[in-house]
Amino acid sequence: MSEIIDIVARYQGKIYRGVKEVRGNLMFVEGIKEVKNEEVVIIVGSDGKERYGRVIEASRDLAVIQILGEEEGLQTDCLVKFTGTTFKIRVSDEVLGRMFNGRFEPIDGLPGITTGEKRDISGEPINPVAREYPHDFIQTGISAIDCMLSLVRGQKLPIFSVSGLPHNMLAAQIARQATVRGEKEEFAVVFAGIGLRSAEAEFFIREFKESGAIERATVILNLADDPVMERLMTPRIALTIAEYLAFDLEMHVLVILTDMTNYAEALREISTARREIPGRMGYPGYMYSDLASIYERAGIIKGKRGSITLMPILTMPGGDLRHPIPDLTGYITEGQIILSQELHAKGIYPPINVLPSLSRLMKSGIGPGRTREDHKYVSDQLYDAYSRGVKARDLARIVGEIGLSERMRGYLKFADEFERKFLSQGPYENRTIEETLDIAWEVLSVLPEEELVRIPRDIIEEYHPKYRG
Repeated sequence: MSEIIDIVARYQGKIYRGVKEVRGNLMFVEGIKEVKNEEVVIIVGSDGKERYGRVIEASRDLAVIQILGEEEGLQTDCLVKFTGTTFKIRVSDEVLGRMFNGRFEPIDGLPGITTGEKRDISGEPINPVAREYPHDFIQTGISAIDCMLSLVRGQKLPIFSVSGLPHNMLAAQIARQATVRGEKEEFAVVFAGIGLRSAEAEFFIREFKESGAIERATVILNLADDPVMERLMTPRIALTIAEYLAFDLEMHVLVILTDMTNYAEALREISTARREIPGRMGYPGYMYSDLASIYERAGIIKGKRGSITLMPILTMPGGDLRHPIPDLTGYITEGQIILSQELHAKGIYPPINVLPSLSRLMKSGIGPGRTREDHKYVSDQLYDAYSRGVKARDLARIVGEIGLSERMRGYLKFADEFERKFLSQGPYENRTIEETLDIAWEVLSVLPEEELVRIPRDIIEEYHPKYRG
């Protein structure tokens, strides 16, 4: 026991001996005084092994501690030291090119970050008064996103998927290819994998290393067999790093979080362990504000050159858009990109269903000086024509293609060409916005000119393949 006391004595703070109860990865300590929520705890069991914990609830006499790491072997006779500080990480430009786990421990074989200041991972949402309206286009190299669901610097644009769809492949492609046009040297990616299976984590590690994207990225990987509490910490660690890169080093940062469904499930699991009154589908009633505390850390601050753009990815349980996780996410963010099982079954990648998808800030980031003058007109026309083509396809299933009018058959042909040439592209195919718009014009040329009602005549004469030779 003297060795254990010596270990704990190295840390500043209050020491408590004896625990009321250890329930899974939760520890309950009685008789505490002046303990704060989110406070870091050092736990030493009878085996002399050090473990970390985090206070998730503190009352006048009781503290609930989430154990980080392995809880096996812990009994009620362990020593607990409350450090008086919250969970902080050290940030500097050394974080670029590095990989960490959900406790911010290196997993790339290199030493930990030794320079820079320590920052609390909890952070704060950006004050609405200090926000600057997003207006700069980010090129992802993916036609469906760049042309019809344009991502704007400082935006929060989630991807809604279903288990079995290639959202991980899409996330890796966006991380590899995303750039702020004309400012490549100032662009960085912070990627956070939440509750990933080992095979998924290995896929992302391989993609980042083989493509060279790791040089401008920071990767945080939390595995499915890691402690549940780490799933709640992982996105906050990622955003703390992003805030430093964006607002201290003045970089444009794209943060990709996958899979936020695993985050919400962890939130529900901890809420259940704390015996809180459940809300809809068992999720805690504060899930909306909890998600907002993450999403609202993205944006642009007036007077700062840097920015944080956020793309959370979540798998909808049962493909239900009204499920609490996508439903609440949709209220906080500025649009959504929805992946389709039907398109995936056709072999189309990426299987983005553009019709129910939306980017609310798109109009502020496209047009002359940002992309091209025909961008908005082409996007509107693609939406109009594809929606008509989908209706024609549904009708053809009933009456047969022979029963369609010549005009409807034209739109049916357009829908097929749109999916085959425009939507579909390789996972390593990086298209510029000019290439994307040219492909869009090629697909639109399937329709008679009189059907291009969303595009002004002078734009048609300048960009239509018929007039460009």
